[in-house]
Amino acid sequence: QVQLVESGGGLVQPGGSLRLSCAASGNIRSINAAGWYRQAPGKQREVVAGIRSGDSTNYADSVKGRFTISRDNAKNTVYLQMNSLKPEDTAVYYCNAHLTRWGMVGSFEYWGQGTQVTVSS
Repeated sequence: QVQLVESGGGLVQPGGSLRLSCAASGNIRSINAAGWYRQAPGKQREVVAGIRSGDSTNYADSVKGRFTISRDNAKNTVYLQMNSLKPEDTAVYYCNAHLTRWGMVGSFEYWGQGTQVTVSS
């Protein structure tokens, strides 16, 4: 079994920072690609940032220059450093990972349960 567990969400004032973590546990051989998504009330889930093998990254235009995605392969953990937060960044943030598992062929996709980020004064 594989689990993705997000942490690090919370309430922060505009201009503040938060660091989200997504820890993958279970039968994991490697994380090929991972990403952070968010969903605000009444809106569709949208991609925020992604990271692939070789550590190439991509970002939504709305967060470029403010958010940074990174990974620690030894810990099977993906991070999202969020700086200069704005009220419009308020949403539930979800971690997504495509990974391989020991003893199994192919790539498998998993989602975390989400963590709330609220940016408000």
